Amino acid sequence: MIKTSVDQDCFAMNQFMTTCSTLGCWDLAASMFSQVQNPDVFLYNAMIRVSVQCSYPLQALEQYKSMLRAGVMPESHTFSSLIKGCRLVQALRYGKCVHGGVWKNGCKRDVFVQTAAIDFYASFGGIVESEKVFDEMPVSERDVFAWTTMLSAYAQAGDMASAQRLFDEMPERNNATWNTLIDGYARLGNLESAQSLFENIPDKNIISWTTMIACYAQNKLFREAVTLFRDMTNLGFSPDEVTMSTIISACAHLGSLDIGREIHYYVMQNRFHLDVYIGSALVDMYSKCGSLEKSLVVFYKLQEKNLFCWNSVIDGLAVHGFARKALMMLSKMESEKIYPNWVTFVSILNACNHAGLVEEGRRLFMRMKKDYLIVPRVEHYGCMVALFSKAGLLEDALGLIRSMESEPNAFIWGSLLDGCRVQKNLEIARICLDALILLEPNNSGHYMLLINMYAASNQWDEVTKIRRMMKGRGIEKGCPGHSWIEIGGDICQFAASDRSHPASDKICMFLNDLDEQMRLSNIKPHEISIGF
Repeated sequence: MIKTSVDQDCFAMNQFMTTCSTLGCWDLAASMFSQVQNPDVFLYNAMIRVSVQCSYPLQALEQYKSMLRAGVMPESHTFSSLIKGCRLVQALRYGKCVHGGVWKNGCKRDVFVQTAAIDFYASFGGIVESEKVFDEMPVSERDVFAWTTMLSAYAQAGDMASAQRLFDEMPERNNATWNTLIDGYARLGNLESAQSLFENIPDKNIISWTTMIACYAQNKLFREAVTLFRDMTNLGFSPDEVTMSTIISACAHLGSLDIGREIHYYVMQNRFHLDVYIGSALVDMYSKCGSLEKSLVVFYKLQEKNLFCWNSVIDGLAVHGFARKALMMLSKMESEKIYPNWVTFVSILNACNHAGLVEEGRRLFMRMKKDYLIVPRVEHYGCMVALFSKAGLLEDALGLIRSMESEPNAFIWGSLLDGCRVQKNLEIARICLDALILLEPNNSGHYMLLINMYAASNQWDEVTKIRRMMKGRGIEKGCPGHSWIEIGGDICQFAASDRSHPASDKICMFLNDLDEQMRLSNIKPHEISIGF
């Protein structure tokens, strides 16, 4: 194009920019654009659109400034792309300036620009501004997309009464309208309204089914999500990649390895491409369902791995007790220029906690703050306090809690209290209990732990004081803990001292035999290999 001077033909360059946008080639588009001596408004629009679509919204704003300096007057397509760009980088001030330019350049009645502005303000929680833009649109010029965008703004703000009112007023609806309202009700946990809407959609498509499956998953109704997926396929609807990643994630939270394998088989049988979304969901599912080896097999097969995928495999290694391998995976991830986020560090600090790697944990906690500028969250502090407490570094743990900018939660104080139990440190234990009483005044477990500590040190007066305190507050010993296991597709739940299961005698005999065999063989849990 350069050799034949076609690069100076704005129409040809516009077509070229469109191709670059489709292929995601921003660098090439920018390079070619810089060769054009006098770009017109259409070429500027094309370059701005490429920048936004290729996730370079800041460059789009710079091109807008360059356009104004060159004396090229923007038009409606310029503003609709720019407003989308400001939304992507959450640039409220720039977005307002761009919206001001809409009025100055006489584009205030363009439905595409106004719809983009409604969505822009809604992303900042500016429902009043969104309403103002919507109300300024002549009713006759509002298309179904504008109505749906305003409905979505109400749903994002949690104002489902206004969303439903607007839905009822709409002269025309499409599937996106129904799906937006369903999703809004699901976010607020109103499954009854979401289900009713779903059943009344006149012409369901795959997005409708996927939205309802996601609604169940968001509200922790994972079995219902799986059932709906099966109903959908039985009715002849073909799921897409979004559907599959959604249902695989539901299986991960359900903790059912058998159902997860069934869905994975469906993926292979229907020749879905193992892209980053389906692949990452499978890695997470196998890890959460206890099959770390299969999780790693899928992980290494993936040609493209995103941050979620790396986080899933690091967390899986951490949870299954392979702390050193989790640390190695973090190093491998960094070497591939995938930078960790706060979730990554929760998993890696948790790995250090489980393995008792105190100095490694300290180093990583400092790296998180210094190298990645990640502000520690309660979860990070929780891991570090648990790590120090288990290592007997109670003063370090208490000092870290007192240095927190945010308020420590019950888990953090509970971790330190448990460390005090092991180290028999009654002084710090009492500090923990005082804090826990404020946070969870009716949790009997904290009181009972301290009672046991005082009893072990023969401080019966203190035992009596705490028991009187519990009695005066009407606090009784809480319910026992429970766990569950999947057997033949059924999930069985057990509570401490629970003998209600019909096979409880056989179960206890088997556990006693297993415990005896492990003791005789001197087998410890961390010595069991998973074969990788």
